[in-house]
Amino acid sequence: MYVCICNGVTDHQIREAAQSGVASVSELTMRTGCGATCGSCLDMAADLLAKARNTHDLPLPVLGLVA
Repeated sequence: MYVCICNGVTDHQIREAAQSGVASVSELTMRTGCGATCGSCLDMAADLLAKARNTHDLPLPVLGLVA
């Protein structure tokens, strides 16, 4: 789904950016152009970025048991 129509940024691209380490909306804008033109997509982009970051930042308690 297109999140930023002005710059053609999709939800998939936002998830990929989160996986590559993008942690803020301003960084997302710099890397993808999302929200750089009119800004009406920034709320949705922020939500998608936060959800994508939360799914990848899960703690792994099992790793602590290995050491």
